[in-house]
Amino acid sequence: MLTMNETLKVIHNRRSIRAYKSEQITDSELQQILDAALMAPNAVNQQKWHFTVIQDKGLLDRMVNTIKENILNSGNEFLKQRASAPDYHTFYHAPTVILISADEKAPLIQIDCGLAAQNITLAAESLNIGSCIIASSAFLFASEKGSQFKKELGIPEGYNHICTIALGYKAGENPAAPPRNKDVINYVK
Repeated sequence: MLTMNETLKVIHNRRSIRAYKSEQITDSELQQILDAALMAPNAVNQQKWHFTVIQDKGLLDRMVNTIKENILNSGNEFLKQRASAPDYHTFYHAPTVILISADEKAPLIQIDCGLAAQNITLAAESLNIGSCIIASSAFLFASEKGSQFKKELGIPEGYNHICTIALGYKAGENPAAPPRNKDVINYVK
C-alpha cells in the first residue's frame, strides 16, 4: 500500500461536519483559513470573490430564521421537510460562518469560488477544525429581507451569494467516508 503525504491525508480525512462545539476558533486559525482561500486558483487571476466572516451568534440566528422562513415558503418539499425539524439550523450551530459571494458577471466565477471553498475546508481540516459547505444559505436572499442582509453583511454591489462554509471545532468524531464510485474514471492513454 502506498503511503500518503500530509496533503493527501488531509484530503482523505476531510468530512462534512454537522456538530460543533460552541467554542470559537482562534483568530490565528481563521486567518490561516482565509489565507488559504485567497490562494485558490481563479480564472485569469480575476479574484472577483468576496468572503464575509460571521461570528456574531445573534446575526447567525437571524440569518437562520430568515433562511428557514424562505425555505418553508419555497415549495421545495425536501428542504421544507428539513427546515421543519425542531432542531433545524442551517449552519449546524457552527460558531463561524464564511459566506462566499462573487461578481455575477465574472467568467467562471462559480468554479473560482468552489476552489476557494475547497481550500477553506482543507485548511480547516489541516487545523483539526470541522467544516461543511452549505448551499441552502442562498435562501437568505430569497425575499425582500435579502437586500438588507447584503448591506449588513458588507457584500459588495453586484455580488451574489455562492455558498457558505460552517466552521468550528468538531463536537464528535469524523463520520466514515461514504463509498466512492470508481466507475466514474476512464483512462485514455
